[in-house]
Amino acid sequence: MEEGGTFSVTFIHSVNQYPLTDYYEIHDKAIFVEATKYEAFGAGVQTELNPGETMTYTEDGAMLITGIHQKRNGVTYLVGTVYDHTLTIGGEEISLRDLCGRNAKVSFHYEFILF
Repeated sequence: MEEGGTFSVTFIHSVNQYPLTDYYEIHDKAIFVEATKYEAFGAGVQTELNPGETMTYTEDGAMLITGIHQKRNGVTYLVGTVYDHTLTIGGEEISLRDLCGRNAKVSFHYEFILF
């Protein structure tokens, strides 16, 4: 993935049973979380904005937090046993359950290679 490339991961929140999507972008040769979208507050979701962040409502009524821009050295998810995790990259949706199996630990890392 090149500088400026984006991907997202969507899953069903285990407690409140609603979809949650995390949005990532490649900046300065690293992964940054840029935004998150969820439908209701619940265990483990953000309840207060940090400096530079904005909350808006989407057309479907979900909350969208933007301006997060936090560097992640790695992003890890545990694929659900009941509900799937979906990776969206380049407009393609990929079932992480189909690709990796239930309860699989899936990690995303970015390494810059100069050719």
